[in-house]
Amino acid sequence: MDLFVREAQFDDAEAIINVLNPIIEAGIYTALTTPLSVEAEQEFISKFPQRGIFQVAVCRDEQRIVGCQDVEPFATYTSAFEHVGVIGTFVDLSYRRRGVGKSLFKATFEAARNKGYEKLFGFVRADNTAALAAYLSQGFYRIGTAQRHAKIKEIYVDEIIIERFLEENL
Repeated sequence: MDLFVREAQFDDAEAIINVLNPIIEAGIYTALTTPLSVEAEQEFISKFPQRGIFQVAVCRDEQRIVGCQDVEPFATYTSAFEHVGVIGTFVDLSYRRRGVGKSLFKATFEAARNKGYEKLFGFVRADNTAALAAYLSQGFYRIGTAQRHAKIKEIYVDEIIIERFLEENL
């Protein structure tokens, strides 16, 4: 599949929620529980942190957004964490295992380095083994488990805490 990755734009909101909402509605891949509206996604994009990174993967043949990935500053209340970003990745359910994630990671790692990030940090549902495998294949490693961290439809879900340093030779 021929993909390109670019920064998310305000006008991408509907295409992005078309990726996100089926994932949210499936109830097994993310801790997000409420489907998003176009207006909510537009607000998210317009208020996205200046140091943040929000990329979309576009299938060139279909001119369709098939995934997105974002990095937000870990904490803004102190400069001690300026080098750490929190990452999230979403791939259209019908485009999984087709290189979308790999393309997003490559572009996001470069953008993160350019914005001064040295480490990316994230959470993956413990029962989402495919997502965990994708992160681990990109140089992330497990640093712990947050037990009963999410409560989704009255069921507790553990989350695996992951991180990756962005040195070039990892």
